[in-house]
Amino acid sequence: QSQLVESGGGLVQPGGSLKLSCAASGFTLDAYAVGWFRQAPGKEREEILCISSSGYIKNYADSVKDRFTISRDNAKRTVHLHMNSLKPEDTGVYYCAATRTDWSRPAYWGQGTQVTVSA
Repeated sequence: QSQLVESGGGLVQPGGSLKLSCAASGFTLDAYAVGWFRQAPGKEREEILCISSSGYIKNYADSVKDRFTISRDNAKRTVHLHMNSLKPEDTGVYYCAATRTDWSRPAYWGQGTQVTVSA
C-alpha cells in the first residue's frame, strides 16, 4: 500500500525545536513535490512549506519564516520539516502531502502528527 507517514511530533516548550519526518512507502518520492500543512485548533488547514522534486523551496506562511525549513532525502524517501524557535501558536496537527501536479488534489496525504508547544 502506497502511503505517507509522519513522525516526530510531540510536546515542546516555547523556544524549543522539533524535526518532523514524512516517509513514503510503496512509491518513489523523488518524482513528487512534498508539502507540509498544519491545522491549528479551530482553524482551517494551511500550507506552510513545500519542496519540489528538484529541491526548490517555497514558503507559504509568513508566520514560520526564518524559523522553519524543509529538506528532502530522496534516497531515504523522506522529507523533513525543521522547526525552531517554536511558539504556542505553532500548536496543531501537521500533515505532509505529495503531488506530481499541483496542490489542488495531492496524490497522497499522511495521517498527521500532533505538535504541542506549551510551557
